[in-house]
Amino acid sequence: MSTTEHVAAAEVEEHHHNHDGHVREDSYFVKIAIILAIVTALETSTYWWPESAQSWAIPALLIMMAIKFFMIASVFMHLKFDSKIFSFMFYTGLALAIFVYMVFLFTFQYFRS
Repeated sequence: MSTTEHVAAAEVEEHHHNHDGHVREDSYFVKIAIILAIVTALETSTYWWPESAQSWAIPALLIMMAIKFFMIASVFMHLKFDSKIFSFMFYTGLALAIFVYMVFLFTFQYFRS
């Protein structure tokens, strides 16, 4: 192996080590999956809430939806390592979706009762 090949191999190895900081252990992803499963279980439990608590179901579901969206977008889509413009686009989309949904609910007077 020539000197140039050694230098090229060292650069490739250094390049890989620089990106290893982004890769998490498997246990990290298992913890995230468990948290997402718990939040999903809480979301589905709103079907069995008593009538007196049903007025809290929509706000609770919106909060849990936002938590899950943030976790999935930041962890599995690696947004925290990308350009800030991508994070801005995703979170703006989330805010717009919540806004449109709330306008829909107010239009049909969901919160009136």
